Amino acid sequence: MPTTLFFLSISFTLGLLGLTFHRTHFMSILICIESMMLTLYLTLATLATSTNTTTTFIMPALLLTISACEASTGLALLVATSRTHGADHMKNLNLLKC
Repeated sequence: MPTTLFFLSISFTLGLLGLTFHRTHFMSILICIESMMLTLYLTLATLATSTNTTTTFIMPALLLTISACEASTGLALLVATSRTHGADHMKNLNLLKC
């Protein structure tokens, strides 16, 4: 059990490092966020099965639902920005301009 949580924490840290250092494309940002959400889902599912309490079984399903909503919103933003700006480069996006 501790090795599983160690590997899950390492994978969450790698997703966070990818999010901080590789912010050139909007798609890479979305992939890093999704990897972090998947790691959180696996952590909650592992903890729910190891503790055997009935109150913690709803949390992975709730997190998976929120993650699906976040992914659909992110892809909609990706399509909208690529249509208006021509690419998904984060350097080209100026959020202060209307």
